[in-house]
Amino acid sequence: MSAPRYQTPLRYPGGKQRLANFFEELLKANPLTGGDYAEPYAGGAGIALELLRKNAVARVHLNDASRAIFAFWDSVLNHTESLVDLIQNATLSIKEWRMQREILRRESEFDLLSVGFAFFYLNRCNRSGIPNGGVIGGLRQTGKWKIDARFNKSELVRRIEVIASWKSRISLTQFDAEIFIKDRLPKLPATSLVYLDPPYYVQGNRLYLHHYAPEDHKRVAALVQTSIQQPWVISYDTAPAILRLYATQPKRITYGLQYSAGQAYRGREVMIFSEHLNVPKTSRVASMNRSLSQLTRRVRERSTMACQAP
Repeated sequence: MSAPRYQTPLRYPGGKQRLANFFEELLKANPLTGGDYAEPYAGGAGIALELLRKNAVARVHLNDASRAIFAFWDSVLNHTESLVDLIQNATLSIKEWRMQREILRRESEFDLLSVGFAFFYLNRCNRSGIPNGGVIGGLRQTGKWKIDARFNKSELVRRIEVIASWKSRISLTQFDAEIFIKDRLPKLPATSLVYLDPPYYVQGNRLYLHHYAPEDHKRVAALVQTSIQQPWVISYDTAPAILRLYATQPKRITYGLQYSAGQAYRGREVMIFSEHLNVPKTSRVASMNRSLSQLTRRVRERSTMACQAP
């Protein structure tokens, strides 16, 4: 039987699980297979979970500063049965959607399980999983797709229970990414691979619960290039400011993306590699680009308001 197509239960802006094969090749090329893998911006954690499933890494370290995202993953790992019950008994209606949206808006007033489920509910019911993307089908539910279009309860429960079974191999933290880089990464083995997928420089405020100002991107760029001792990879939109911040890093791949945010247009993204990291051969890079094309041919999660998402 072939492996399930998706491991992560989240439809997350910038989700890149389809690149897991490329990252597996990256691990082999260095060699880092069987080591640790860290994501300071975990989000949907698609690559991390796929690498775990394939035993390409022994342990993953997931971190996200967002309380809502942390709350979801904490619920998956530490309150699995309660989260599963909430999903199985969930009412998929505009009334319930409004209630869960209110919990997420006032997240500091609620416990982690409630916030985690609210985030998950909106993630599965909103267009492209974007927190402020609006409900699939619209408030009147007159669209082709309805609120339940991406809420297959049995499949989502399956994914969550599989991830929970890997709990001993997953470390979860809720630090600002800069703190994670400075304080947590030095404690990981030198053979760990670090993958950073920060918020986009352009349109980040539209797509994420938390986004960066230009000075934040600048600080992160300095930290990545001077403080991370392990091999690292970072992906970004190809904003000129980002390319300037990483101008001294020659190892990079730039690829085209098809976006649809109200109207179709072309975009580009760049993946930058640390100096001593061996990048897989050209054929494997081409395979990565094909994966990216497949990822964005549906409708790019990071920038679309449509509902074509896993």
